[in-house]
Amino acid sequence: MVLKSTNPLAGLLRKSPFKPIQIHMRTVFSCVMLLPALFDAVYRKDREGLIDIAKQIDKLETEADKIKSRFRHHMPKTLLLPVDRKDLLSLINEQDAISDGVEKISQILTSRDMIVPDAIKDGFDELLEGTMEISSQAMTMIEELDELVHVGFSGKEHERVEKMIAGVRRGEHHIDKILRKLNRTLFTVESDLDPVSVVFWYKIIEEVGNISDREENMADRLVLFLSK
Repeated sequence: MVLKSTNPLAGLLRKSPFKPIQIHMRTVFSCVMLLPALFDAVYRKDREGLIDIAKQIDKLETEADKIKSRFRHHMPKTLLLPVDRKDLLSLINEQDAISDGVEKISQILTSRDMIVPDAIKDGFDELLEGTMEISSQAMTMIEELDELVHVGFSGKEHERVEKMIAGVRRGEHHIDKILRKLNRTLFTVESDLDPVSVVFWYKIIEEVGNISDREENMADRLVLFLSK
């Protein structure tokens, strides 16, 4: 007798391989949405609040890892869909890298007493705002995957997702501009700051910028889906 898996994720995979990806993305998105509160605690020098938010991020990142692992374990070798298995795995890996990056940021901020240099505050706030915007677009894009399956990756839904993909790409281009400006600003004042803190601020800025890079990579994966 063949025993059927009682894992709810396995059941979702039999119905649609996109459902677990959407569940995973919701967890990742929740993780990203904690970044403004995390940095607000840094601004206010609220150590207790910072640690509490970092714990929430750690919990969400761990849950995202578990969802990804279950997805990889229960995913069938072949799919009766116009989507390659390797493309779905690449998509969930890109999503998971986002929550990994958010956790890295929170670890830096909790392991050191970081103070935001006045010179970069405005630029960094702009970076966070842009990151929240593109992350919302990426989240919506992933939520549309089921509808794409229903219409056979064609029609008006296809056009809607294409517009979302274009929006994510524009957002990533905008983030790149902010990053160049922000890094330049930090460079101009780095001689006035603690050298070790400067290194960590460059790392934090890089990790926040990587979020939009990953989301553009997700958009590229969806382009592959649409072209098949």
